[in-house]
Amino acid sequence: MSADFAITPEQVVDGVNERYGRHPGYRALHAKGRYYKATFTATPDARRLTRAAHMQGEPVPARVRLSNGSGEPDSKDYVPDVRGMAVSFELPDGSRTDVLGQTAPNFPINTPEGFVEVVQANVAGLARLWKFPVFLAKHPDAIPGLPGNLAALKPPRSYATRRYYPIHAFRWVNAEGGEQNVRYTWVPEAGEQTISQGEAKKAGPDYLQEEMLERLGRGPVRFTFQLQLAAAGDRTNDPRKKWPDDRETVAAGTLEITELDPSAETGGELIVFDPMRLTDGIEASDDPILNYRPRAYSESAKRRS
Repeated sequence: MSADFAITPEQVVDGVNERYGRHPGYRALHAKGRYYKATFTATPDARRLTRAAHMQGEPVPARVRLSNGSGEPDSKDYVPDVRGMAVSFELPDGSRTDVLGQTAPNFPINTPEGFVEVVQANVAGLARLWKFPVFLAKHPDAIPGLPGNLAALKPPRSYATRRYYPIHAFRWVNAEGGEQNVRYTWVPEAGEQTISQGEAKKAGPDYLQEEMLERLGRGPVRFTFQLQLAAAGDRTNDPRKKWPDDRETVAAGTLEITELDPSAETGGELIVFDPMRLTDGIEASDDPILNYRPRAYSESAKRRS
């Protein structure tokens, strides 16, 4: 399903650039990040729910990018920020499918216009004292999700110790044609751990990247790909609307990050992670924001190249 919005993808990226500045060669958001090599292995429960090729139980290669949410390439790791984990699965036929997650569990808006407004309201310093209340007055539906999103801004001990939420609903279709609406969460094997602002600042401006290298030197970093299964009546068209906590959850697989991938985006390669890069057995929901995102990503990629 597509939706018509008054704002163009060019205006969305312009609005983000207005907040963070223009940085040629970098993403409009999540500008600071590194790539890692990984392997994903699905569970039998995943195969029961979808016929997607990477969910049949055989290990598949994956590429992971761990990042800060800011649009500033030199953002400091100790600054309160949303963190991101983008995963691209390599399918047996050579194609790819992507999952994009963030540490903020609640999406505050349901329009591209609103997204630009929240980015521009979330500024540092005294200006935030009036800009963010103005945003909330215009978007009161964002208020219930504030506690969870504010908690997500605490400095993590590691990129490996936070949950990542891909936010949107998707429709999984199995081999018999049965359908199930799902939402995703990446759950860290190491558990959820944060540190104080003082401890993070003492660790340094790149402590998250440095910590990941040290951690991977001791062994793989693992996340469980957890599904929340929708019940009848659960909305799939609004990323602000969470499903009840009592909905069934299923472990669909394990992502094992093994090493840094310094070869990514070298030699002219431009990597774009896209939540709408889907494959047979996984379909988009009727969420208009989900369906709009590729247009903004395409514009951001065009400016990077």
